Amino acid sequence: MTSELLDRALIEEASKKSGLIWVRGADASAARALWHVWHEGAVCLVGDGPGEQPLQGLVDGGTAEVTVRSKDKGGRLVTFAATVAELPAGSAEWEAAVAELKGKRLNAPDGEEMPARWSRECRVLRLAPAGSVAPLPDSSLAEPPVPTPATTRRPVPAGLPKLLAKRRKRRR
Repeated sequence: MTSELLDRALIEEASKKSGLIWVRGADASAARALWHVWHEGAVCLVGDGPGEQPLQGLVDGGTAEVTVRSKDKGGRLVTFAATVAELPAGSAEWEAAVAELKGKRLNAPDGEEMPARWSRECRVLRLAPAGSVAPLPDSSLAEPPVPTPATTRRPVPAGLPKLLAKRRKRRR
């Protein structure tokens, strides 16, 4: 009983303090970094709408694996299994979760109209911890980045090192 209470306390404290979690849906696809809020004993997420984070692999009634990272160092603090529940738009639970999420949403294009847009176009999910905390892995579990056409990596222009060296000399 005490171990379960300690696990719950660890999950809650870590989730409250971290602004980013990694979530792997039941389809076992790659884990995604998602912003969230901790509200009434669970992680709440909003997404799947235009301009919002993708919530692929997270289905109502399904399960997910949630990894919470440290806000200052970025390292893994805790990993736990969660049950996924989609909150129906307009319900009391949805309204309470959206009030919390609205305060944490950065760079929203529509400000005060955001909850109305979320009710029309997005899903609000509640990921409630289910079971105990998973043990920390022996390895880093690092994965290569997902391929994307949005890459900007190109060879360094030939004159750049020379230009940077000149700037350093002028500063001295």
